[in-house]
Amino acid sequence: MAAETARKFEALEAQAQKIMQVFIKSGHEAVSPAIIQPAGVFLDVIGESLRARTYVFTDPDGDELCLRPDLTVPTCRLHLERHEEAAAKARYCYNGPTFRFQPVGASIAHPREFRQAGIESIGFPERERADAQTVATIIEALRAAGLKTFKLRIGDLGLFRALIRAIEMPDRWRQFLTHLFWRPDAFREELQRLAQPRMATLQSIPAELRDAIEPADLAHSERAVLDYMAAKGIDAIGARSVTEVAASLMWRVADAKADPLPPESVALIEQYLAISGPAKAAGACLKDLLRDRASTMGPVIDSYHRRLQFMSELGVDVVHAEFSAEFGRQLEYYTGFVFEIVSPELGLGSPVAGGGRYDDLMRAAGAKSDVPAVGAAIHTERLLGVTQGGTP
Repeated sequence: MAAETARKFEALEAQAQKIMQVFIKSGHEAVSPAIIQPAGVFLDVIGESLRARTYVFTDPDGDELCLRPDLTVPTCRLHLERHEEAAAKARYCYNGPTFRFQPVGASIAHPREFRQAGIESIGFPERERADAQTVATIIEALRAAGLKTFKLRIGDLGLFRALIRAIEMPDRWRQFLTHLFWRPDAFREELQRLAQPRMATLQSIPAELRDAIEPADLAHSERAVLDYMAAKGIDAIGARSVTEVAASLMWRVADAKADPLPPESVALIEQYLAISGPAKAAGACLKDLLRDRASTMGPVIDSYHRRLQFMSELGVDVVHAEFSAEFGRQLEYYTGFVFEIVSPELGLGSPVAGGGRYDDLMRAAGAKSDVPAVGAAIHTERLLGVTQGGTP
């Protein structure tokens, strides 16, 4: 067993060297962010799914810390430590361990500790070009490490956000629908709820809790949730914080006074989310579906096509790339273009690489304003299993 472990480590190191050579050659500086990170930043931005899988602990000084579940946030924090002006242009690359609890048990393809080799580009305002360069660099690194057969899968949260902004509805609905985008079943349930007569949406909330919620007072509503939990003997509410639960209940009580979402708006959102297929053909479908909203959707659709053009110019095979409107990856800090590289051996559930644009993340990490940024990482254990002829 020890000899097998040693051989795997040597193979991973040899593979990582090939990957890092590509990254450094493309202009990325090698960095090593700290493994132990402040938990607050991660828990605020990574989303409900991964929040529940992050290893969090408190040190003797009472500080809440975590083992990094990814390397993007630590790299953003490192960038801020180096640059007082957060928008300073920089490209970084890294290779190191990350940690995530696996709720169905650890496996070779989904271990609790695994290595990520990745890149981050921060401060470059030509977003479509930077997105395309990130994809091209990751694919070049994968090929250098021996990956021959794969599928490029893309999505665009910028399109979804623009569509939600273009449809008339209360802003809190936009916030909640965006928050639920990463959970398709919950999103569709919420979308249908918003189309119902308003009072019907409150029937699932216990009357004593509903009556205690104040739509304009978060602190009061948090106390109401805590009191209800104590009275019912409820110790926890999954991965959601009391603040999140209270905010959701406040919105629902406020919703009782709003008009339902029109059926045509619901249909438009559902039709958008149903778009999938070859990237170029999907672009034509998007343009056709959103023709009546060209004034608001035109710029983001043009951005979609520019990105594809840049990718093609950099040698990325966009003809066989697949687009899905409801694809957003697991990490909720993404704000625009997202992608994954999928091997046929592992399938959609275990991509060998993935990444995307996260223009809001630098502010969450401590910057005074949003900063354009995009990055991606390779799951090196999965890649090694595929390139060595075995399936993890």
